Amino acid sequence: MQGFDTLAFGEKPGVSPSNRSLIRGIEILRAFRPGSDLLGNSEIAERTGLARATVSRLTQTLVGVGMLQLDHERRAYRLAPAILSFGHSMRTGSHILDIAAPKMRELAESEGINVGLAAPDRDEMVYLESIRYKRRVAFRNVMSGQRIPMELTSLGRAYLSTIPQAKRDALFKIFRERRQSQWEANLHHEIETAMRDVQNLGYCAASWQPGAIAVAAPLQCLGTTYVMNTSVSSSEPIAAVVDQLAKPLLQLRDEIKAAIEYEHKK
Repeated sequence: MQGFDTLAFGEKPGVSPSNRSLIRGIEILRAFRPGSDLLGNSEIAERTGLARATVSRLTQTLVGVGMLQLDHERRAYRLAPAILSFGHSMRTGSHILDIAAPKMRELAESEGINVGLAAPDRDEMVYLESIRYKRRVAFRNVMSGQRIPMELTSLGRAYLSTIPQAKRDALFKIFRERRQSQWEANLHHEIETAMRDVQNLGYCAASWQPGAIAVAAPLQCLGTTYVMNTSVSSSEPIAAVVDQLAKPLLQLRDEIKAAIEYEHKK
């Protein structure tokens, strides 16, 4: 956990300390990630940096309001079904997904590529939609709600190009601490190059997992920043694949932005 800082929680001077319990409760919910369906108080305390007594009090409260379920036999907690309903409500109520998803699917099917839409959350990117067109057997599945590293991916690097320097510096500090050897070797340079590409070309590319090549571009509309990407599984040189992915991505991004702004003016 990064701690109760401005990057993690968006706190500002003068914010009422009465919000602290709410923030801590949300932080406990954030401790649950894929592969960790059951967590005890000690594990939650370790992941959040909260005192175990605080965790114990808040997990009981979260069980009482239906956000967590207690496994009595294993003395551990899992997320309750209500959490899933929040995700469903977000998706069905998302104006951008209503507009973007059909256009993303159309591009994926016509070009035989994967198309994704993501948004930032702290130092990660979260997929809002992912249309997977499997030209061949894919090395992984990507679905809505999945988190990916900001610093390693084209999605994350495209987003980094859009934010103020102070916020970017705070994120760079996290990346440097998390991947010190990579950062000193070439990671910092790769991110800076990708950000320049976004400024000069409108997009950047990355191949952060073997066999996958992705191109991403920011989608900024109505005061909110999203990022779109196109990707394929390919053994071809990255430069050749980028040429195939960039043009349809930028066209799709512009089409979606125009459609959102048109609907907003109606």
